[in-house]
Amino acid sequence: MIMNQLETLRTMTQVVADTGDIDAINQYKPVDATTNPSLLFKAAQLPQYEALGKNAVRFGKSKATDVEIQSLWTFDKLGVNFGKEILKIVPGRVSTEVDARLSFDTEGTIQRAKQIIALYKDAGVDSDRILIKIASTWEGIQAAKVLEQEGIHCNMTLLFSFAQAVACAEANVTLISPFVGRIMDWYKKADGTDGYPAPKDPGVKSVTQIYNYYKKHGHKTVVMGASFRNKEEILELAGCDYLTISPGLMQELQKSEETITRKLDADTAQSLGDAKISMNENTFRWMMNEDAMATEKLAEGIRNFTKDTLKLETFVRDLCKNC
Repeated sequence: MIMNQLETLRTMTQVVADTGDIDAINQYKPVDATTNPSLLFKAAQLPQYEALGKNAVRFGKSKATDVEIQSLWTFDKLGVNFGKEILKIVPGRVSTEVDARLSFDTEGTIQRAKQIIALYKDAGVDSDRILIKIASTWEGIQAAKVLEQEGIHCNMTLLFSFAQAVACAEANVTLISPFVGRIMDWYKKADGTDGYPAPKDPGVKSVTQIYNYYKKHGHKTVVMGASFRNKEEILELAGCDYLTISPGLMQELQKSEETITRKLDADTAQSLGDAKISMNENTFRWMMNEDAMATEKLAEGIRNFTKDTLKLETFVRDLCKNC
């Protein structure tokens, strides 16, 4: 029987749903799912998920009288509510994000991550099924290092550079999410071009470099390509550990029966990976300083996730004014 491209891709790569829409996850049956404030904001506005929002607001109000503290509890509870529903569908794990406003606060990130895990535990969900998403700042990576040592698994998001990837591997984090499409967006603007052939796509090249480095040097951290702009980017990374894909692009893959060729391979990486480097804070900050794309996209990503967090908090609060 001829397989479609999504089915074929699944023979090479773990496919993860990049959405907060539970119905879409149910349709495409991914192994794992990942969410962020932007995706949750979109999902929370759908009428079928109104009850999850109202429950989160009532929970926030039960934890504090101060409105700002209520909002923090509501945000975390909403993520857990969606996560719990998603885990009824996916057999693996769901990623739930720490508040982006803590991106430069190591201790604050650690405490909020533990709070999210505790909320999942109260909801009857084992921590092994949760990945805590943290921005790949130096402070975020150090928080993840501590959390991993305590058995809390992390997914490092907003990752745009080789420096971030190396630092995450040395911190022994569970998984990284390099943002393919956002890297391409920056270079398209900088180069004044409409696009690139898939093998020359800067985002694809970045993930390929990271994958080959990890496999060559025996790093156990999982590479999960994310933030895709088109199907061709996905196919050029066939063979990557994981790929997190939006429902729209999953649908495109599902409709095509064209042949897919494995592009990334752990054995081949042994001869392709870069020489091993040792990362410390000074080296990390210098390498980030020298990478204008990564510096700008990381800052922009944190700002945008923060904006969507604030919009999400306002939306669910207005949803349940009389709760």
